Amino acid sequence: MKSWQNYIKEITIIIGIILLIFLLNYNTRLEKLNQLNEKALIVRAEATAVYKTQVSLQTQIAEATSAPITEKEARNNGEIQEGDQRIVPLPAAGAPLLDTPTIIPAPQRVKKWQIWTALFFGE
Repeated sequence: MKSWQNYIKEITIIIGIILLIFLLNYNTRLEKLNQLNEKALIVRAEATAVYKTQVSLQTQIAEATSAPITEKEARNNGEIQEGDQRIVPLPAAGAPLLDTPTIIPAPQRVKKWQIWTALFFGE
């Protein structure tokens, strides 16, 4: 028959093994918690950047749709309001018009037989 001391040793060893298992599990949980905290910091930083971009874009939209800016852009594009008189400056006599596009003729297509004759006979 075993004495209490032998049972106490076995119970202590079993409790020690159980505590070791819990400590190892606790360590892996702490490591996972640290990884999740790092990911949370990254996501918070990205969310802050997105929020700042949204605020910036909303500010740009508010500025672009404001009445003074809209009127300025309309006037820069040549639009007029009621009561305005449009003044069109005329060029001096003999000066080319600025809006006249220069026409560039399209290059002529060279046929294959012309390429071969130029290659063999050196035209």
